This record gives sequence, structure tokens and C-alpha cells, in this order.
Amino acid sequence: MSSSQPYVTGDSGPARRRLSPDRAALSDALPLVIPAIPFGFVLGLAMTESEMPLWAAWLTSPLVFAGAAQLTMVTIAGTASLWAIISAVLVINSRHVMYSAALAPSFRHQPGWMRRLAPFVLVDQLFAVAMLHTDDPPASFRRYYLTFGIFFFTIWNLAVPLGMVAGPVIPESWQLDFAPVVMFAGLTLFAIKRVPAGVAALVGGLVSLLAAGLSDRLGILVGAVTGVLAGAIVDQWLTARNSPEPRTDAV
Repeated sequence: MSSSQPYVTGDSGPARRRLSPDRAALSDALPLVIPAIPFGFVLGLAMTESEMPLWAAWLTSPLVFAGAAQLTMVTIAGTASLWAIISAVLVINSRHVMYSAALAPSFRHQPGWMRRLAPFVLVDQLFAVAMLHTDDPPASFRRYYLTFGIFFFTIWNLAVPLGMVAGPVIPESWQLDFAPVVMFAGLTLFAIKRVPAGVAALVGGLVSLLAAGLSDRLGILVGAVTGVLAGAIVDQWLTARNSPEPRTDAV
């Protein structure tokens, strides 16, 4: 199938099957980017309260592009050592090791520039939907992946500065600290066909909700780490269960 042919998007009916990869990616991205916007507001607000210089905190959005890691970084800046900040960010982003292993087969047929660019825009939402398209032709998968990733990157880098400007005047009664939980819940819906990713999103959201009262927004860090561990455990368990048992020939 050439990249100009209708794009088969899965089990969403005949109308969805006629969408191009670009339109299918935008259609999938819209319901996931909406709950990420208040998360961007939370991050923008945290940047204005951080000990990190405001310009440096803002640069984490276009350069790091990892919500939970960014929030942790700007929150503990000034109260933790450089190595503690680096360690926390690495722990939170360690789930990308699992993501890259899962997506590796789809990238073996992609050009070198795509393999170098794609990891930069890989976020939880993109991973959840990209795993549903791993059997697509390489050109279609590439268009879908990049359209989703660039769209999400653009919206995120608009939401964060808006949070920096509007965050200080938002009433505390809005409870924006629960925004990451809403985002985790949205991920669960899209990851339902991938059990480890669904478990990671569900556990991460529930733990973040239970730990929302912790100081310095540590509930998000606890939820992210717990979700990664839960997803990895379930992935290992499913792999072991589905592995063929060694044959024992009768003597």
C-alpha cells in the first residue's frame, strides 16, 4: 500500500478505514492531547515557583519533552543535588527502554533519519497508539507516527508557556494537581489492547491519585515509577506464560 492510499486504522469501522495516516493520527491524538493540556498548565505553574531560572525551566519543554520528568526536574531543583535530579529523571524515563524494545521491529524498516528523530517525540500517548499500528506498511507507520508526535509536541509547547503566564492566577479550587491522573486514565483507554502498557497507565494513575497530597508534587513521581514497575512485571509474566515449554522427549 502506498502512502497515498486509504489508511486502515484498525477496528473503528468503515469510515475510519478511509482516513489517511495523517488524518488518522490527528483523530487519535485529539482525545489524548486534551487531558495533557492541564498537565502542561501544572508544569508551567511549577516553573514559575521553581528555584530553576525561568528560561532554563522553559527550555525543558522543547529540549526534554517529557512531562513527568520535567515536572520532577523543576520541582526539586534547588532542593536536591544535580545527581539526585539526574537520577530521578532517569528513573522516570526508564520506561522508554521498554517502549523502544517493543517498537524496535517496526523501526527496522525505517530510514536512518527516522530512527534518529522518532525517539525525541516518543511520549506515553504516542507509544500507546503506535503499538496498535506496528503491522502497518513502513511509509504509513512513519507518517502516522510523525504526525502524531509533531502535533503533540506543538500543543505541549503551547500549553506550558500558557501555564507559566496564566498559572499564577488560576484558583486553587481548580485542583490542577489531578491533571496527570486524568492523562493516565486516557492512556489506559488507548493501551487496552496492550496489557503491560494498560497496567502501567492504570497503576500509575491510581497511585498518582492516592499520592496527590504529597508535598512538592511527589505523587506524580511515585505514580510514574510504580506504573513503570507494574508494567514491567506484567510484561515479564506474560512473556514467561506465553513462552513455549521445552519439549521433553520420552526415553
